[in-house]
Amino acid sequence: MGKAVGLIEALGLTTAVTALDAASKAADVTLVGFEKIIGVGKAVGVNIQIAGEVAAVKAAVDAGVEAGNRVGVIFSSHVIPRPHEEVEALIAKFGNNLKKKQDNKAETKNKKTESKNKKEEK
Repeated sequence: MGKAVGLIEALGLTTAVTALDAASKAADVTLVGFEKIIGVGKAVGVNIQIAGEVAAVKAAVDAGVEAGNRVGVIFSSHVIPRPHEEVEALIAKFGNNLKKKQDNKAETKNKKTESKNKKEEK
């Protein structure tokens, strides 16, 4: 792979989105997944997973943590440079989960639009 994986665990969606925004703007990284975690700090946490070149991921995670801490709480962050093949398989699974979520949202939106159009036709 020759790449790295970065993880940022934030308290709440607003903090996670702020961290992801800053991370994405800081370097050339790709969002490969996110997970809602219940029980982090006795609240709901969001773990975001990004991937890219080692230096880019390090810069992105640092920027994301800094931005996230300005608006909320970042519980932890970590960069895994050149992960083992087994970790790469896990990253691929995260990416597939993200794609499925996006596809489901698009499908739901299309169904709502079709339903609305049918009602307007009547």
